[in-house]
Amino acid sequence: QYALIKDVVSSLKRHRMHEQQFSHHPLLVLSNFGLQQIQVKLMASMFQNMVPSINVHRVNLNSIKRCLLITYDPETQLLEFRHYSVKVVPVGVSKGLKKLLQEKFPNMSRLEDISELL
Repeated sequence: QYALIKDVVSSLKRHRMHEQQFSHHPLLVLSNFGLQQIQVKLMASMFQNMVPSINVHRVNLNSIKRCLLITYDPETQLLEFRHYSVKVVPVGVSKGLKKLLQEKFPNMSRLEDISELL
């Protein structure tokens, strides 16, 4: 089973598709590929070699825009592919600071000083 990209985009309320998403390779996540069967090891090796490896110590988190999740079901021997768009969002900061970090300029007409925003 599969879905066309135009059907996926039309079903979303707010879709985020732009060229920069495809300028870097996706983060590959393999699930249930730890089995000792030779065909499962071969599939895992094939998928790992399809996508360039990521050095976790040097990677810039802002450059990761997509995640490719491949899940293997040993009972049915089916593969499930999921392709996600990833967005980095600051967490644990005030709403005003979050807008500044995302390069959105908040309305500061009601404020006396920028410290009130932060």
